[in-house]
Order: sequence, then structure tokens, then C-alpha cells
Amino acid sequence: MTGVHNSTVDSVLRRSARRCPGRTALRYDDRAWTYVELDDAVSRAARVLRLQALVPGDRVASYGHNSDAYLIGFLACARAGLVHVPVNQNLTGEDLGYLLRQSGSSLVLGDPALLGRLPEGTRTLALRDTEDSLLARIEHTAPWDGAPAADEDLVQLLYTSGTTALPKGAMMTHRALVHEYMSALHALDLRESDRPVHSLPLYHSAQMHVFLLPYLAVGAENTLLDAPDPERILDLVEQGRADSLFAPPTVWIGLSQHPGFAERNLDGLRKAYYGASIMPVPVLEKLRARLPSLAFYNCFGQSEIGPLATVLGPEEHEGRMDSCGRPVLFVEARVVDEDGAEVPDGTAGEVVYRSPQLCEGYWDKPEETQEAFRDGWFRSGDLAVRDAEGYFTVVDRVKDVINSGGVLVASRQVEDALYTHPAVAETAVIGLPDERWIEAVTAVVVRGTEVDEAELIGHARRHLAAFKAPKRIVFVDELPRNASGKILKRELRDRLAGS
Repeated sequence: MTGVHNSTVDSVLRRSARRCPGRTALRYDDRAWTYVELDDAVSRAARVLRLQALVPGDRVASYGHNSDAYLIGFLACARAGLVHVPVNQNLTGEDLGYLLRQSGSSLVLGDPALLGRLPEGTRTLALRDTEDSLLARIEHTAPWDGAPAADEDLVQLLYTSGTTALPKGAMMTHRALVHEYMSALHALDLRESDRPVHSLPLYHSAQMHVFLLPYLAVGAENTLLDAPDPERILDLVEQGRADSLFAPPTVWIGLSQHPGFAERNLDGLRKAYYGASIMPVPVLEKLRARLPSLAFYNCFGQSEIGPLATVLGPEEHEGRMDSCGRPVLFVEARVVDEDGAEVPDGTAGEVVYRSPQLCEGYWDKPEETQEAFRDGWFRSGDLAVRDAEGYFTVVDRVKDVINSGGVLVASRQVEDALYTHPAVAETAVIGLPDERWIEAVTAVVVRGTEVDEAELIGHARRHLAAFKAPKRIVFVDELPRNASGKILKRELRDRLAGS
């Protein structure tokens, strides 16, 4: 009976390969893979990895840009019983070394151009672009036919983005991710007939686990891009090669400001997914006005839950544009106070979860694991309000709430007010140390057109209570963010604390 009841990450692809073998699974650059070809490549790559003297449970880091080889490397780890460790391709120096040391990675798969950044003595295998790369070796390697992993085995360490502290490796099992794929299919209406384009980094859990793997599960034809290039995305939509797109608010803002957004024929775009950070309501209203027939889905969650936790569907946006929706199929959520007691609907508190999608804890961090998992629930760190119909609205990250003169101010509310000014291209609101106010509400703004500090503060005061309005505006050319588009407020606070 061993393996009869198994449902692993790699078996998601295997089932699709048997159901629709000749259908195109993935297009990347000038290469196209059918489902049976992709599944065969994964089996051959799994053997390549096991020939590197790796045994089940060993960690294998992946340090590369988007490519078909990156996807094959991940699924090969899953099939070979190894634990995949996706690493932000922009990390260098001590940040990169920390992840490799903390995860205990035995091998690093990577793009040849990036492998020189690794600490001396690191074992490496190029993913592509060399004669001895993983992609090249599968052409003359037999498929892996060893024992499959069990669904309770670890398959990936998903490191948190580190916006408030050092990254922690969320220990994800096959079972957790497969449950999350089913939640995504159900909540996001993913269909075989969809033509999704995947442009965010695959090291990020949202692009890989909310979209690419679930879309492979249903047998869709996927297009993979190196990066979210607005011109390339608009081309694919206009050519009828893409009708579904996931992007964080920063990318949607960039698309909405691109000249082609107003001029190109985008009627073929049917599904728009946004998430990874809070979407400013004024930006969403602008997008909906330009493309009124486009179905918008708000996806919310965090790495530790696979990462999809709640979804606001297209038919649910009216009247609740700032909501992140209701919990998905396999997630139970509630809002609690500091002591863990559930608060009444309409009251702000921390969101906590119970779910088979949840991680097993943090890799080699027992204290952090104990702190996050309390009383049978996972503490998310997100401050939210639940209404009587079960819809959640995220107010802020608990650590991003600003204590101004003893009164708590949600940065999101201030950001939404500033986004209603036409000169504001992007903004992030933070609290900075202040002798009078404890923390002064400070808006960091990227200007689209000329505007001064006094005008923006006055604009905010017309939309907000006086104590919530920014005490100061700092103008910058760009906001720091990670590769998934999430703004790094911790970096802003550190940079501006002494200014």
C-alpha cells in the first residue's frame, strides 16, 4: 500500500501528463514543453540530483532568475525527496550567506552568471546555459525511478521576506502545498482553458504556488517571463497569448501608468489577480474604470500558509473594495486580541489561522516557532477587521501600525488618502521616532508630477482626521522593495530614522 494514497507536489504534474500528454504545459523564451515532456524532464533531473550524493531530506538551494530550468529544478527536488530552498536572486554578501548557512543547503542550483556571488567552497550546479548544466544533463540521463517522497515529508523551506526581521524558513510539506493548490483552484477559478502569463520571480511563493503549480494541475498552457515587463505583457495580451495575469500592486501601478495601457487593445485580458501587498483603492478604481469587464481577484496570505489564505472574488468587490475577502477552502481564520481571545466583528485584532496548508514551523528556530503557534492557532502578524458576513479587511501589519501621541494610526488608511492626489505615483507611510509624538506619521512619496510637502499634507488633512495626517513628507525617486513587489518599510525606517 506504500504510496497508494500519496499526493505530492511532483505528482500534480505527473497526473496532468497522463491526462493531457500532448498539450503545451510551458513556454519560456524560444522553448515549449508538452506535459509529458516536462514530466519526463523532471524525472531525469531528479536522477541528476540524486547522483550528486544527495539523500532524502537534504536541502538544495535555488538561486536563479525565472526559467524553465528553475521550475524543473524545483519539481525534481520534490520527486527526489529533497528539500528545495528558493533564494531571492537579488541577494548578495551576508544576506545570501545567511540563507545558505541557516538552511544547511548541500548544493546550490543557479544561473551561471550568479554562481560567482556564492561563498567560497559552495557546491554548485548550473541550472542552464552550460554544457554541464542540469538542463543539459537530462538529455543523457535515465529517469528517476526510486521511491517517491511521502506527502508528510518536507518539500520546501519558504523564507519570509524579512521586511521586519531576519528571514525565517517556513517548513512546507508536500501535503500542505497540495492542499493550498486545491484552495487556489477553487477560489481563483483557474481553468484548463486559461492562458496565464507568469512574470514574478518563481522563488516567491505566490507566483509558484498560487498560480504556476495550480495551473499545471489543471492542464493550462503557461507562459513564463523573466520579469514583469509591461511592454511584453501588453504584447502577449494583445496577441491573444495571455488572458490571465497575477501581479502585486506595484506592477499594476506600473502597467496603469504605461502609455500602452490606455492605447492598446486589452479586451483579451479576462482575469486580473493582485496580492503580495495591499492594493490602494484609488489604483484599483482606475484599473476597473479602464477595463470594466476584467474580473479582479484580491489574493491575500503569507508564506507560512502556502501562501493563499483569503480571496475577494470579482463579484464581491462592489462595496468592499478594501477587503481581502473570505478564507479559502482549507483555511479557518479568526481575529483575536493580544491574549488570543476572539474579538467582536468590526473590531481590529490580529488574524490567526488553522489549516492543513500551514507550515510545520520555522527551520531550526524553535523559539520563533513556539511564539508563532499558540493555543492551536498560527499568529499571522496581520491586523485586520472581520465583518458580520465573514469578510476580512487588513488594516496593517501589526509591526507597521504607528503609535502617534498614544493613538494608533494604520499606515494603509493614510496611504489610500494620499493616492487620491494625482501627483502621487507611489507612497509608503511609516512611523519615525519623535520626541513629541512618540512616532511621527511620515509619508515617503514618489512623485508622478510636481507637488510640494504642504500641498500633500493639506490634501491628507481634507481626507483624514488631523492626528492621522502626515507630519512630514519625504520625496524619493523610488521605494525599496523585494522582488515580489513588497515595499520594505523596515529599510525605510532604518534609512530615515536619524534624518
